[in-house]
Amino acid sequence: MASDDDPTILVFACNWCSYAGADLAGVSRLEMPPHCRVVRVMCSARVRPEFVIAALSRGLDGVVVLGCHPGDCHYSEGNYYTRRRALLLKELLEHVGIEPERFQLRWISASEGAKFAQTITEITGEIKALDGRREPPPEG
Repeated sequence: MASDDDPTILVFACNWCSYAGADLAGVSRLEMPPHCRVVRVMCSARVRPEFVIAALSRGLDGVVVLGCHPGDCHYSEGNYYTRRRALLLKELLEHVGIEPERFQLRWISASEGAKFAQTITEITGEIKALDGRREPPPEG
């Protein structure tokens, strides 16, 4: 059962691998946290850094980009671009005061439904731990 303190996570999943893995997890009825919203994109490289920053600045607790394993991209090298962009994005997030752990990049193939469920569960736990470390707002 979900509680109100469960983090809300936006998941961008590539059409060719990760979204199919998410679908397999759902069809297999694997248990996953309920506060994840999956958005299908054609390639993980289509997720612009502005999307991640906008989501986090508007109150979402985390953003995850899921792509094909390196070397298996439907568009040849899209996930290589994604990997480089993710490293820079983590530095940028830290620079603007957002915990870089709130953004994650993972590789999941179409046959890895169990890995999708496990990954989402792990990331939800990590983000929940981050929320527990937050200082309460000052009174008054």
